[in-house]
Formats: sequence, C-alpha cells, structure tokens
Amino acid sequence: MGQAATQPSTDWHLKENAREHHTSKFSSEELIVRRGQAFTITFNGTEQPDKNLIFIAETGPKPSKATKTLATFDISSTASKEGWSAVLQSTSSSSVSISISSPHNAVIGRYRLSVQSGSSSPASLGTFVLLFNPWSSGDDVFLPNKAECEEYVLEEFGIIFAGNKNRISGFGWNFGQFQGDILNICLSILDRSLYYRQDPITDVSHRHDPKYLGRVLSAMVNANDDQGVVLGNWSGKYEGGKNPSSWTGSGEILQSWKKSGFKPVKYGQCWVFAAVLTTVLRCLGIPTRTITNFSSAHDADGNLRVDEFYDADGNHLERGADSVWNFHVWNESWFTRNDLGPSYSGWQILDATPQEESGGIYQCGPASRHAIKEGEVDLDYDGPFVFAEVNADCMYWNYDSATGKKTLIFSKSTEIGDSISTKAVGRDDRVDVTRDYKYEEGSAKERDIFKKARKKLGLEDKFDPTAPKVEEIEQKPDISGKFKVAGSLEVGKDLNLLLVLENLQSEAKTVNVKMTAWSTLYTRRRVNQIWKDSISVTLAPKEEKQFPIKIKYPEYQQQLTTDKTIQVTALCHVEGGIQVLVKRNITLDNPGLDIQVLGEAKVNKEVVVEVAFTNPIDTEVKDCVLQVEGSDLIQGILELRIPPLKASEKSSTKFKLIPSEAGPKHLLVNFSCDKFADIKTFKMVNVIN
Repeated sequence: MGQAATQPSTDWHLKENAREHHTSKFSSEELIVRRGQAFTITFNGTEQPDKNLIFIAETGPKPSKATKTLATFDISSTASKEGWSAVLQSTSSSSVSISISSPHNAVIGRYRLSVQSGSSSPASLGTFVLLFNPWSSGDDVFLPNKAECEEYVLEEFGIIFAGNKNRISGFGWNFGQFQGDILNICLSILDRSLYYRQDPITDVSHRHDPKYLGRVLSAMVNANDDQGVVLGNWSGKYEGGKNPSSWTGSGEILQSWKKSGFKPVKYGQCWVFAAVLTTVLRCLGIPTRTITNFSSAHDADGNLRVDEFYDADGNHLERGADSVWNFHVWNESWFTRNDLGPSYSGWQILDATPQEESGGIYQCGPASRHAIKEGEVDLDYDGPFVFAEVNADCMYWNYDSATGKKTLIFSKSTEIGDSISTKAVGRDDRVDVTRDYKYEEGSAKERDIFKKARKKLGLEDKFDPTAPKVEEIEQKPDISGKFKVAGSLEVGKDLNLLLVLENLQSEAKTVNVKMTAWSTLYTRRRVNQIWKDSISVTLAPKEEKQFPIKIKYPEYQQQLTTDKTIQVTALCHVEGGIQVLVKRNITLDNPGLDIQVLGEAKVNKEVVVEVAFTNPIDTEVKDCVLQVEGSDLIQGILELRIPPLKASEKSSTKFKLIPSEAGPKHLLVNFSCDKFADIKTFKMVNVIN
C-alpha cells in the first residue's frame, strides 16, 4: 500500500443537488439526495485526480456487497442503470468534479463515501443521506402525478378528519417532516426497531423496500413491543402526559422522544399515530396521506362481525373485545407490490395504532387497497382486519347479566365504513374515497365481495355458535325510531333532541322506552352517565310521535370527555313484539376562534397575528392557554397564557411571526381553558418574498 492521501476537502454542491433532488426544504449541512438520480460533488487533495479513482459507498453496521450495503465503483463514461456509478464532469490541477448515480433500488439511509486513488488507502469524503425517489420512474414509490408528489411528500401541513359520520369536522396538523433534526430522528427510529435489534445486517439490507419499511415503521410509531415513539391511552385519563387531542404537530412528539433518551411519548390516539407515521414516511420519501374511516369496526375475533351488547335499560355494555369507533385514522402509502402483482400496486394501507398483533407484534399493513375492495383478504398483510374496519356486519344484542342470555335486537350490514375521507391535493378540502375501499353499500356486488371474503377466511362453511339464527335476523320490528337533533350541537349550550317513534303496523302498539345518555370517548367507550329517563307510549296505527329531550349544559358539563362525544340510546320494549334499539352518537362542536394576520407576511419580516376568543357561557373560564405552531412561520411552539375571561367576555391576543420561506404556509392555533379543551383552528398565510 502506498501513502494515504491527504484528507480531501469536499464540495457537496448542496444547493444545486437539493434543487435537482427535491430536498431543498431540509435545513441540513449534509447532502440529502434521492436514489436512482445523479448528484455532483467536487473534491481536491487526491494526487492525479483523473487517474483510476475508485469510490466506496457504504451504509449500516457491516457493509457488504452481498447485502447491497457496500458498493465500489470506478469512473465510467456513462451512468449505470443497474448499480452505483461515477462519471467524470471536469478536472483541474487540484480538484475533480464527479457525477455519482445510485441504483433505483438502493438501500436508503446514511452513507459513508470515500475515494481511493491508485495504491493509497481510501480517503473519506464524508457522509450523505439517500432517500426514496417518487419522481423517478424506476423507483418502487414512483408517483407519476407531480401535484400528488408535492402534496404527499413535500407538504408539511395536513388536515385530519374527525367527528362522526353525521357531522364530519377537520383539524390542521403540522407534519413538519423537513424541520430541524426530524430526518435524523426518523433514521434513528429505524435503528431502534425490533427487526434491527434482532438482526441489524439483514434489516439494513431490506431498507430498499417500501413495504418492509412501512411495516417496520407501523410497529415503531407505537410504543408496544419496542422502544417506539408514542404510547397509546384510551382511558379518558391522561395524567403524566399530554391529552392526545392537545397535540398540533408531529415535531414536538418526535423531538420529545429523542430528548428523553427514546422513551415513549405520552399519549397518543389513532390520529396521533397516523400523523407521526405520515411525517416519518414523507421525510424518507414515501408518498403518504392520512385516511379517516367513520363508524370504523375493530373486529377482534376475525369473524367479520362486530357484536355490541346493551342491557334492559339501553346502556351500552363493555362485553367482548369488538367495538365500533366514531372514527379511526390510518395511513395510505403509495408503492408497488412486486410480491402480489401489478394490479395490487398503488395505495397501501398502514396502521400504526396498536389494535391487534400481527406476526406477534403490534403492526398493521401494508394491505393493498385494491385487494381490500375486491375481498382478497388472504393477501399480505393484515387483509382480514382492514377489510372488517370498513365492511364488518353489525349485530346489536340485548344481554341479560343474570341469566347470561343474549337476544338479537337487530343486525345491520350498512353501518360500518362510512364517508372514508382524506385531504384534497393542493386544497384544504375533504375528498371522499369510500368507493376506493368498497362497492356501493347494500349493492349485490358489495354483498358478493363480503361473501367472498368470508369464504376465503373459512367462515362460510364452519358453524359459529355465537352467530344469530336466520329467524332472528329475519324478524321484523313493529315500530321504527330515530333521534333527531333540534338546535345547535355546541359545548356550552343545552342539548335538544327529538325521539321520533313510528308505528309500522295497522293496530295500536304500546311501547315502554328506557333512555340513557352517556359521555363517551371517540371509540364509543362509555365514561360517565349524564342522563336517564323512561316513558310509556301508545302509538295509534301507522302513527308517528315526537318526544322532546333536553339535556342542560350543567348536567353534562362535568361529565363530558375532551372528545366531546355523547351516546344517546332508547331501548323500546314493544308489548307482544321484538325490542327496537334507537341510538345516536353525537359530537359537540367547540366554540370558534378567530385568526387575523394584520398586514402582509414577508420572508424575514415581522408580521403581527391576532387571535380572538369569546367566552360563550355564563360563568368565568380560567387556566387559558394558547398554543401556536406552523412550519416556516415560527420556530417550535409558542405558548401564551391568557387571563381568565368573564361570561361573554372577548379576549384578543397578539403575537409576532417571522416567516422564513415564501409560499402558502399554515398557522395552527390550539386554545384550552378549564371549560373547553383543545379548540383548534388553522389559517393559511401566503408569504411573499
């Protein structure tokens, strides 16, 4: 071996390479590029720069050619499509410019790059980070539509839909995938996974594959089984951490995880897991979006059926592991499915919320969305669980705890998987994607697909002792009922409802009605009873009657959860007929917040923002806190304390922003006090140069 060359100094052409590779939004002193595309570097300090230079690119703990984590390549006349290559751009007496290309299926992550000249030992040029490339047609994550690449990879703001199917609301979220240290944190998530800890060499060698990384990250974003990022909590009590509904972005969560020495951040619920997974996947270059499914089934026993139990008073019982959530949020990521075939490529479902184990750990997906629509539940991964979330049949039972006897009240096949929603590309609107998950509810095709799924799971042919008998399913009720909303649904106002009962028969019917209202979590888990009542009514033939119900604000105020959800049920015992269950899940709206940007927002110039809130109730509110965040508008999170507000009093809070980048940016505001939790709003701010 000859003498080691002097340490070369490297010009990474950060600006030019970042512009070419769609990585300009990262604020890093390190080169960040996308695979399958050339980047240019210039270095000096090598003797005879144009003579037989050999480059070495390596990643992971034990790089090797066999695992494709080590590449050695010399200068060639053209870039290679298959492997790593270097093409000479220009030379001077002391420096050399080289264009380096990586293959479309290169392992992603941080690489060490060195150069060897002649017989001297290799000299380090430094490190760079390689990401997925949705702009490149050879990449597994290639997304042909440029506007979709902008939205699903480069956009740092999102809208997550919530509420319930009768009343869909949306709140803003700051994904912040390009801020500060987020890329390094995302790379350290990969190095803390169970897969890496069990076999680091194999794990790193699989990091070329988006389906592998998607599955690993769906496990790592939750804290079950591993040193994951977020700890779930659906108890309604959040001591020792933050209420899941108080977060406004992923940055604070990921930074806290790193700062604490990688201890799980408390606490998350489904949208938090989905939002953090969106941040990580967009950061690594996999096109990703959040999806909200309303009336989402959690089918714990894999029979494509969800069983709900009620007692004789109409109280919803916590029996069995099945449940229906008002909404559930998961992710879709875009990549090919070489394992399944071309028709299953495109959007893939990943779910980081820890609901059921898959392969022994809490991970879910990727499940091909096309496979779910076609009932191909036997294809990898987790098809049966995802299919049930949007398609399970619902059975409502009356359960007698004294005898252990259950009686079917009714079944419904059109209840689950409603108004499946995501944010529009390039606009702050909701798009309904239900038809991409299933054929029209109640159509012959949809029922055929349901039967096909049951058959693939072996459910059609085996006797199920827990299933209702055919005669139970086919029995017809004598009356029908529904709850109608009369007036506004706002926290701080009385809740006015109408119970509407109709006699479907030609003879009079006597009905005993037991009514209850409970505050619940968004998962419909009961927390506190708010109200109960019973009435006895006689309905003339074919008669419809309305019964007004008023639940006053002081009656529910103490009992309400921060999810602001109430379940009202009426169990109707019809003399001489079958029972009828009437239920409605209600989500109350918070009062509004008003944001005004006072003046023009310009890069690196101060602009004042005013946030106004009016106390809508007739008692004082205190412990008022305003939280503000927004990528490229504000560093980190601004927290402002606001003095107590008397009844009907208006507060106006002003603060300054200094935008750091031009373009449409989003400011997110979260206001809380002792009577109202997490009133959220966002404002688009157009920043000019």
